[in-house]
Formats: sequence, structure tokens, C-alpha cells
Amino acid sequence: MKKWLAGLLVLWMMAVPCLAVEGQVPLQAPSAVLMTLDGQVLFEKDAHTPREPASVTKVMTMLLVCEAIDSGRLSLEDPVTATAHAASMGGSQIWLEEGEVLTVGEMLKCVAVVSANDCAVALGEHLAGSEEAFVARMNQRAKELGMENTTFVNACGLTAAGHRTSAHDIGLMSAQLLREHSWICDYTTIWQDSVRNGQSVLNNTNKLLKGYEGITGLKTGYTSTAGYCVSATALREDLHLIAVIIGGESSQSRNADAAALLSWGFANFAAVQLGADRPLLPLPVDLGKQDTVALELGESLPRVLPRADLSRLEKTLELPQRLAAPIEPGQQVGDLVVRLEGKEVCRVPVLAAEGVQRLGIWDVFAMIFACLCAR
Repeated sequence: MKKWLAGLLVLWMMAVPCLAVEGQVPLQAPSAVLMTLDGQVLFEKDAHTPREPASVTKVMTMLLVCEAIDSGRLSLEDPVTATAHAASMGGSQIWLEEGEVLTVGEMLKCVAVVSANDCAVALGEHLAGSEEAFVARMNQRAKELGMENTTFVNACGLTAAGHRTSAHDIGLMSAQLLREHSWICDYTTIWQDSVRNGQSVLNNTNKLLKGYEGITGLKTGYTSTAGYCVSATALREDLHLIAVIIGGESSQSRNADAAALLSWGFANFAAVQLGADRPLLPLPVDLGKQDTVALELGESLPRVLPRADLSRLEKTLELPQRLAAPIEPGQQVGDLVVRLEGKEVCRVPVLAAEGVQRLGIWDVFAMIFACLCAR
């Protein structure tokens, strides 16, 4: 069922329309996008232009590390030894020394909280053998996610010729990270922590954690050429939104833009688990060992819809008048179709809540005999 839902999500992401209208939210930054976890774009401003992402690059680094952990190829407790190359990184860092050993979990925390370039490179080398090999994996994963305007040159986001992505592409990889590895929020929501037995204090670079309700992360970035960037994520009432800002003039304007986008999204959209407006009645069954079969709705993904449209949704059950045995438990027998002004929004499968066996030849004879005896 999980694989079926994952496949359905991919098809949904390919089919969802862009509901964005530029200019609805005044922003200072030149490039921005507001996206849902299923890939639906709610707002965009020059979202596809390739730009320098600075340390927001590390969203992909964290994604590959999380995928390795959840697949069993890595463990949070695995030791990682810093190479001379990893220890040579500039910018944000925890000043790893060559040969120093921290666990995967400790290095991941340093990447998520203080944007440690040395730890990002060390994790990439540990996972792929070298930073170059890890960057190749980053670019391959970007292609798989449909990130059409992205080329990574390093694992940490330091300024490098050709290192580019777009606000839309950052939204895609951020959505994948949160959707499939939500436990990363245990790290991205840390305000202050430490490593090296308390000797190195970590203070989160994402100041929205202290000033925005529901914030869950995700990653900030800054270089003199990229400007101030962020993939800011927040969760309210089951609606998880991603606001990407690239090229802000200051950390304050970047954070203000991200907060404005998120607040606009929460005010105008809602995550809705669509269901039937009335109980599902059993369907008659022909030639079954029971006369009817109970029905239930299958699992479905929450749909993000404009709040103004919620009261205008039309729901129709598409079901046969009768079913023929045998019927398997969980067998799809119809659909709940949700429409808005005649246009289909989604379909939720209607399933058999139980199995019904088909009558055998002796069962038929027994029924005939019972009927004759009753006369």
C-alpha cells in the first residue's frame, strides 16, 4: 500500500496545476516559491531562474544522508572520520581536525543547525568515497526529482563556478526530504545544542525558529554572491508549506519574505482529507456466501485547496448497483469523485471492507433445497 501511495503521489505531482499568481505577496527577494509537500505551487516569483543557493545546497546533502540512513546503509551511530579535504572547508564550520571522529548523527546535527561545511563534506565523503562522487549522486538525484535548473558542484554550497539551482528546484528537494524523512525536523528545529561533550555550542542559523509559529526548518544560506537564501518550512493544521527565498538583501528581509509567504499560504489554503458526506451503504452481492458487502474509503493523500473553494466541492459516488462474488478484501469497487465547478479535483478509491466467497455448487443445491422445504 505504501508503494502504491508513493506511485500515486508521483503521478499527482506531475499532474497538479500551478495555482500561483505573481504579485499577490509583495517580496523584496528576486526569486521565490511557495510549495506544498505534494509539489503543488501556490505562489512563485521568477522561480525557475538558476541562481546561487549558498548553503541551501545542504538540503540535498541532508536528503542523500537521510535516504542512506532509512535504507539501512548508514546509521546515526556510525563513526565518520574527517579527511584533510573536509577539514579544509571555509565559511560556516565547526573546525573539524583531520582525523577527528564524530558520528553520522552528530555531523548531521551540525549541518542542520549551524550549516557546517566541513561536516557536509565529511558526510558526503563517508557516503560516496569522495566529494566528487557524492556531488555526482546529488546531481543524479536532482534529475530524478525533476530539478531541471540545477547543477551542483560541491556538497556544501560554497561559491563555485556553475553551482546553480532555482527556487522551484529547492522546493522540490525540500518537499522530498520532509515527505519521506520527516524525522529530519528533529534536527532542523534544534535552537541550541552542542557536540564534543558540550565543548562546541551550536546555535541555529534559522532565526525563524524563535519568531514564527509552526516553523519546522529547513535550511538557511548566505554568501556575498548568492545573497541571503532560505528554504523555510512550517506546519499548521496538517498543512506543511515550503517557502523558498533566493537572493535576499539581508537576513531580516529574507526572513520577512519567508514569513510573509508562509502566512499568505496558511491564510488562503487548507489541507483537506476528502471523504464521503454520508455513510457508505453495503452493496448487494450476487452468488456470494453473504448477500451484501461492506464498503470503506481507501487511503488517500490530503489535498491542498483554496479555503474559498472548500464549501463549493461536489462529491459523487461512482458505484455499480450490484457486485458479483468472489470479492477480495480491499478490492476496489468504485470511486468517490470530488469536483469543483464540474472539474474533477481527485478520486478516492472505494474498497470492499471484507471478502465474500462465491457460492459453490453444493451451496446452490442447499439453497434450492431450503427453499423447497420452506414451501
